[in-house]
Amino acid sequence: MPQFPMTDSRRPILERIPDYEVAISQATARVRVSIGDRMIADSTRPLLVRETRHGDVYYLPAEDVRLSLLTRTDHATYCPFKGHASYYSFGASENVVWSYEDPYPEVSALKGYLSFYPSQVSQSVTEVT
Repeated sequence: MPQFPMTDSRRPILERIPDYEVAISQATARVRVSIGDRMIADSTRPLLVRETRHGDVYYLPAEDVRLSLLTRTDHATYCPFKGHASYYSFGASENVVWSYEDPYPEVSALKGYLSFYPSQVSQSVTEVT
């Protein structure tokens, strides 16, 4: 049975990729994120998201991100599988962080987590046992 029910917004993708999947798991890693010389996140509680036709992405709990260093922007995007994403900037690095503040029920674990564009940040991942 497919993970996502057919809706009008999902129809174009699900007709092409009927088994589209977003798999969310608790990662056993420490993820540190910095921009330039500023550490903006450090977490031993990241989620690992594996999504059909996308690279793996870490999402970090908001409590492990230095939110005071980020500025919310007006930029927003829509994913038919996760919902509406809000974005944040760090200094001159615009829209470098995103979050699904009210994700769809199928991916509700993403609520309260943020992710970073790897091309705009330095991200180190160390496995924790």
